[in-house]
Amino acid sequence: MTNPTERFTTCLWFDGNGEEAARFYAGIFKNSRIGPIALCSKEAAAASGRPEGSVLTVAFELDGKSFLALNGGPMFKFTEAISIVVNCETQKELDHYWNSLSQGGEPKAQMCGWLKDRYGLSWQIVPNLLTALMSDPDPEKGRKAMAAILQMKKIDIATLQRAVA
Repeated sequence: MTNPTERFTTCLWFDGNGEEAARFYAGIFKNSRIGPIALCSKEAAAASGRPEGSVLTVAFELDGKSFLALNGGPMFKFTEAISIVVNCETQKELDHYWNSLSQGGEPKAQMCGWLKDRYGLSWQIVPNLLTALMSDPDPEKGRKAMAAILQMKKIDIATLQRAVA
């Protein structure tokens, strides 16, 4: 079901819309693809309460990273305790991921580059510059960077650069 050459695959639990979510995400990220789709067998249907023949899992890759969408049912929901970080070089790239992933989601409910997509999954859309500033040997740069992003929902690289100048 997943890429056996990778040690880790992130499994995301959905309530019947895992294939839709996988296709949505694959349409946003370059170098992405939908992999094998496993259907509910009679035995899996009995155990999960899902209809026999419905989609149970969808293997997919986003920019070469393996994921598995599992249609597990309504008993578990995504929380902000888990998020996927998307590191971006430019504002154009950051805007693309922010705008695409937030369609139908809750971008305004988050801060510091976080958003919740239409499926309830949290994402952090952050510029690589932020990581560099937060780990800079000059702790004042990290402090100024943090103060600046705490005022932002979607991160603006130019504003961040001005804040630490």
